[in-house]
Amino acid sequence: MFKFQFRCRATILGLVTAALLAGHAAHSLAADYATILMYHRFGEDRYPSTNVTLEQFEEHLEILASGPYNVMPLDEVVEHLQAGEPLPDRSVAITIDDAYLSVFKEAFPRLKERGFTATLFIATRPVDRNLPGYMDWDQIREWQAAGFGIGSQTQTHPHMHRIPIEDNRRELQVSNERFLAELGLRPTLFAYPYGEYNRAVRELVRNTGFEAAFGQNSGVAHGYDGFFELPRFALNEQYGDRSRLETAINGLPLKVNQIVPEDVVLTTNPPLYGFTLSADMDQERQLRCFNSKYGKLDVAIIGRRAEIRMPGPLVGKRPRVNCTMPGPEGRWRWFGRQFLPE
Repeated sequence: MFKFQFRCRATILGLVTAALLAGHAAHSLAADYATILMYHRFGEDRYPSTNVTLEQFEEHLEILASGPYNVMPLDEVVEHLQAGEPLPDRSVAITIDDAYLSVFKEAFPRLKERGFTATLFIATRPVDRNLPGYMDWDQIREWQAAGFGIGSQTQTHPHMHRIPIEDNRRELQVSNERFLAELGLRPTLFAYPYGEYNRAVRELVRNTGFEAAFGQNSGVAHGYDGFFELPRFALNEQYGDRSRLETAINGLPLKVNQIVPEDVVLTTNPPLYGFTLSADMDQERQLRCFNSKYGKLDVAIIGRRAEIRMPGPLVGKRPRVNCTMPGPEGRWRWFGRQFLPE
């Protein structure tokens, strides 16, 4: 479900992996960005598209523990970015969606053993109904008591862009009530189910009082264009090897704004896609963009403006366009966007 399939993926990862160690000497430098990792299931090989093997996860934790990385709680990352306070370079936050039972049985003890925390995004109805394969409220309270984070993912985990706004409003209201009743808090961080939203949903989440919201598009989080479409790198069995993880945790932000189309739900397909690069993105002529169906896309640079053209319509439930640019120290900048064809 959450696969990142790009024809040029092998070429990109080869270039990135070859350059990863070049910048490790600067890991103590201050930064205005962080990488956010996203997991779902652990050791549940019946669901390979949302699962990582236990061997993969243990390798991930070993890399994070032994390398020049600063693993910190997601809420602290957001606080620093919103306040303009510097973070250590190569800061990483771990997030987990859906509160599957394997999170508690497999990920939780391994994270505690390493001294790491993670934020768990929860849809409340499966927990309320004690559905098989999900954590229960007592286990979530144990997670919370250990200093781990809690985020919201609505009540029923719907496709939010497909239902009326009032239904979405109720999703947030009911789930917030359940969090208050069971945990004594109302989460301040939100993850869009399936990474799906539209402008109306995004504004509803903002106006409901959440401080930040996260999708499922690749990229390094920085907040240059706001805090309600923050990216996360998804990891699963196929895209959870060492190379992909190191690509993510050594990445740099590709800062853009004035993105068109503003809404990721497409009324025109292929979209006329473009954005403006921030002034410090100084390798604009080396900007490259990719899509799983078409591979490398045509990119036109006019001043600070980048216009990306597809040879045909974007296809699939959640097609993505990922853009990269060389950064300092042999590292790579990333910006990804997930679209929703209608």
